[in-house]
Amino acid sequence: MSKIRQRHVYTSESVSEGHPDKICDQISDAVLDACLEQDPESRVASENLVTTDLIVMAGEITTQAQVNWEQLGRRVVREIGYTCPDIGFSADSCKVFVSLHQQSPDISLGVTAKTNQDREQGAGDQGMMYGYASNETEQLMPATILYAHNIVRRLAELRHRQPKKYPYLRPDAKSQVSFLYDNGKPVELQTVVVSHQHRPDMPKDWLLEVVRDVVAREVPKRFLHDRIQYLINPTGRFVVGGPHGDTGLTGRKIIVDTYGGVGCHGGGAFSGKDPSKVDRSAAYMCRYVAKNIVAAGLAGKCELQVAYAIGVARPLSLNVETFGTGVVDELRLGQLIFDSGLFDFRPAEIIRKLGLKTPHKNGWCYREAAAYGHFGREQFPWEKTDMADALRTAAKGI
Repeated sequence: MSKIRQRHVYTSESVSEGHPDKICDQISDAVLDACLEQDPESRVASENLVTTDLIVMAGEITTQAQVNWEQLGRRVVREIGYTCPDIGFSADSCKVFVSLHQQSPDISLGVTAKTNQDREQGAGDQGMMYGYASNETEQLMPATILYAHNIVRRLAELRHRQPKKYPYLRPDAKSQVSFLYDNGKPVELQTVVVSHQHRPDMPKDWLLEVVRDVVAREVPKRFLHDRIQYLINPTGRFVVGGPHGDTGLTGRKIIVDTYGGVGCHGGGAFSGKDPSKVDRSAAYMCRYVAKNIVAAGLAGKCELQVAYAIGVARPLSLNVETFGTGVVDELRLGQLIFDSGLFDFRPAEIIRKLGLKTPHKNGWCYREAAAYGHFGREQFPWEKTDMADALRTAAKGI
């Protein structure tokens, strides 16, 4: 069993909505949202590439939805803030190449209930998926990734909402935070790294002061002190950025999307995949269960792993790790999750439980998750802790 180390420093990074890879993730999930809004049975695997004044939209889509893909891609880029041709990538002047075709019929055989041999919707692929939760923050997320997200998200809000006050900020940005941990709990913020694309006429030290203000707002006071090391645009200049500075691809920021390197990752990306793909839906379900276990007080930290075979509905395995913080034996906790009837990991039941085919009817969308993390924000159904009481009650009978 893994144990909690006493004192150590841990680091996680985040990227802004204007990072090239994140542009692609958001276009991919905007494609998914547009399809599901018109046709909840859509099958979507949307992959995108962006580079200097070019968007490439590719993938496999089977849907009854009628969507202007080019307009959709341009709209996402415009809303992120790429509207100036002089920075090498602009929503209105870039070229858009679209190459989309239908889902493979061989894959469809395994995930369509009426054709699958056991009459259940099978998993859309083989693989293993993970979910994680920790009581070190109110959101039951690791502090490092939570506050890394908050810093770049707040900088983007300032850029969007107060352009006259923050005229030097451009869309591309990255953050990185390092926390000192003691006995599994974060005790102080040690280092903040921010690299933010900017106008060439930005005054020296202007961004440092902006970042200091953002950290003071976004990180709880108990973690702050006057010894924090700030590394702001460490190379000294970040004028050339976005897709003009670095080609972007869907699915390259899987650690940013999840837990910042804390715990494990099965390797599958999320964005652009409809919920028949267990890379996405089962990872959401694992987070949901892990979060409810921690919320129920059954563990201080919890990581779940499930594994699937393509075309098979029921998981091949389920593993629970509580890192020495559990109040219930891990084997028994796994049996509780798998056998009690409280949770069902079959793909169709995950989709039904979390409402993954109809997000627009429940006030959220997949594109929201495509920047600043898929976990830790309350608008998503996999973030609910509505099963905590039931878990506590069921655990008493173990």
